[in-house]
Amino acid sequence: MKSILITGCSSGIGYDTAHYLHQNGYDVFATARAQMDVDRLRSEGLKAYRLDVTLVETIEATLEAVLQHPGGTLDALFNNAGYGQPGALEDIATPVLQEQFVTNVFGLHELTRRIIPVMRAQGYGRIIQHSSVLGLVSLRFRGAYNASKYAVEGLCDTLRLELEGSNIHVVTLNTGPVTSKFRDNALRMFAEHVECSRSIFSEQYEQELLNSKGQKEASFFTCNSDAVIAKVVMALEYKRPAPRYYITAATHWLGVLKRLLPTRVLDALLRRI
Repeated sequence: MKSILITGCSSGIGYDTAHYLHQNGYDVFATARAQMDVDRLRSEGLKAYRLDVTLVETIEATLEAVLQHPGGTLDALFNNAGYGQPGALEDIATPVLQEQFVTNVFGLHELTRRIIPVMRAQGYGRIIQHSSVLGLVSLRFRGAYNASKYAVEGLCDTLRLELEGSNIHVVTLNTGPVTSKFRDNALRMFAEHVECSRSIFSEQYEQELLNSKGQKEASFFTCNSDAVIAKVVMALEYKRPAPRYYITAATHWLGVLKRLLPTRVLDALLRRI
């Protein structure tokens, strides 16, 4: 039975992936930041642990517990935890940007670097890193999140080079819009950290971030979590998984346009999204 540790399982992609893999014969270690979510996951039949990627002690405790299971190995890691911090960059205070990186980049890195020695010792492993279409292109008012996912791209690209020949495969998932609580959580972070009424962009925020019109328009391109799960299964099951999987039509289109269009032309397009 293959084993996998998944972060960010309280809802959405992490939750659905954990349940799907569990139902299909994987030994799943599902993790979440809040203890009440851990308790809920356990009540649903999953092996669940509290893991807040911003707290090293929870990473250490969870890995110690996971590696005490029979065999003391771990076949795969799915770094899925993360959140979005909307707001124009001039409205994002540096500590708020730091918080975005602590979760989306530094937490991912800390867990990854602690897993690599385990996988080196056992001679194999799969590390699946959840990036985004916004690790390929940038959108206005997503600067903190854009930057964090560009950083994840750099970590993934470097790890692939450094782990060559180790039989540890690094797979990057570039997801576009997927049905989850991501937008609701992002809007909560926006309300907490951005003084909308004092911003030069207050009108655009109202039109593009806070009303439902933009959400309805974006829903045309939105997939459910099944699209992500399908790529996770490829990353786990294929003998030689692709180093990168594009997920959703938006990611495919924007990934192609990023390679083909001059920067000014691409910028003009992205300003309209």
